[in-house]
Amino acid sequence: MLDWITTTINSLGYLGIGFLMFVENLFPPIPSELIMPLAGFVVAQGKMNFVYVLLAGVIGTILGAFPWYYAGRLLGEERLSRLCDRYGKWIGISGADIARSKSWFDRHGGKAVLLCRLVPGVRTLISIPAGISNMNMAAFLIYSTIGTTLWVGLLTYAGFALGQHYDLVDQYLGPVSKYVLIAISIVFVIFLIVKNRRNKKQEN
Repeated sequence: MLDWITTTINSLGYLGIGFLMFVENLFPPIPSELIMPLAGFVVAQGKMNFVYVLLAGVIGTILGAFPWYYAGRLLGEERLSRLCDRYGKWIGISGADIARSKSWFDRHGGKAVLLCRLVPGVRTLISIPAGISNMNMAAFLIYSTIGTTLWVGLLTYAGFALGQHYDLVDQYLGPVSKYVLIAISIVFVIFLIVKNRRNKKQEN
């Protein structure tokens, strides 16, 4: 897969980066943790511009989010889960994955779209519950763009900084992402507790 990613970026340039990130959102097994760090390495070689690489990655990711958003909106959770349980093995998505992402969305609301764009494993899937819940398109785009820009920028800079060792990004980023997810959950729980206490005080 790395050879294919390398060939696509070298032959198609910025368009190739956008294409790869688009496909990565349709088929989660294709890792953005390889695509963007490799693009960052190419930037370090002076062959590409960092801003254009970032822009290509963000645009490709956002475009790739639309098919899953509309799949959730048009098919609904139950039908989509059945389809993924039957055919999802080809793209690495199951009904359980959809249920997990829906649970995240139900707990965190629209902000889950932003937060989950920073977490491997649910980055793509969070578009589905957003569609199922008929999330406002403008809000979906804003949250998705902010989260995607942070994620793509981090991966690109990591590849730029590591140079030819860009393939180590996934090795180091995997554990870090888990801590980020835990930290986000803790902060959100604290926020809910504080908010509930304030509401009770106002009622009294």
